[in-house]
Amino acid sequence: MELRCPWCGTVNRIPETRAGSPARCGRCGQPLATTLTPVHVTDATFDAIVTQASSPVLVDFWADWCGPCHALAPTIDDIARAHAGRLVVAKLDVDANPETASRFGVRSIPALLLFKDGQLVDRLVGAQPRGAIEARLHPLITGVAAP
Repeated sequence: MELRCPWCGTVNRIPETRAGSPARCGRCGQPLATTLTPVHVTDATFDAIVTQASSPVLVDFWADWCGPCHALAPTIDDIARAHAGRLVVAKLDVDANPETASRFGVRSIPALLLFKDGQLVDRLVGAQPRGAIEARLHPLITGVAAP
């Protein structure tokens, strides 16, 4: 599998047999998400992981008590696997990280915020079907408008 480093953009080749094992970028030494699952971000790590990423980023703002958030979680996991190396998928618990939620005006969850080049470019609020999420991701990942 090939994974693009979210920090420097270098494409790293990781053997499928090492999926789930710790790996670091061969260029910058930052850790790579080889588990193909969303990265958990906090108020303290948000800027380093999301706004400084060289790849587009999908951030799922969620809370443990939120039923629709739990219903959306498998879709978010599937998107992380499907777009590994081209998209960083992150999750932020709004109860544990109110500063970042407030910074981006998140008042309803689940909320999916899309970032490119460190800038917020789109947002979806509420439990969305995978097709709707993919349609919003497509131009960010490919640079081409969705068909």
